[in-house]
Amino acid sequence: MNSKAILGISIGSIALLAILVVIGKPSNSATSSPNPVASPNSTLKADEINFDFGEISMTKGNVSHIFTVANTGGEPVVVSKLYTSCMCTTASIMNGTEKVGPFGMPGHSGIPSIKVSLAPGASTQVEAIFDPAAHGPAGVGTISRVVILENSAGVPFKIGFTAKVIP
Repeated sequence: MNSKAILGISIGSIALLAILVVIGKPSNSATSSPNPVASPNSTLKADEINFDFGEISMTKGNVSHIFTVANTGGEPVVVSKLYTSCMCTTASIMNGTEKVGPFGMPGHSGIPSIKVSLAPGASTQVEAIFDPAAHGPAGVGTISRVVILENSAGVPFKIGFTAKVIP
């Protein structure tokens, strides 16, 4: 092989590696955002966007928190999907008196389409359940998780929580 061919293969390999790095870079998608922020364009609002469980023991079982989500707009909003950012977390939503879920992380559990309608001014409750033992001993430390509500009001609505997991 001559030196031009080797140089060409080297440059091509470097370019391919650079493309793979750019493609593989995490995006700012719903599942990768550790700390949700209120979406200024959404008519969905929550009583709180982030909840801090504080210090929790992985040996004492699951913890949960209920978020109240309201439709502050003038049109009905339909929540079509509910899912979480990690397999250690599940979430359910109230549809009137019926609890819909729990749903987990895409790829780890089925995420079916749902139809929970919120009239203007109405609110619902979303329960997030975290299993601090799900990751085993490697899961000790500070965590951030997100619950995502895909809806007809625009961008997915995110609420989340943090905790410091101890053995």
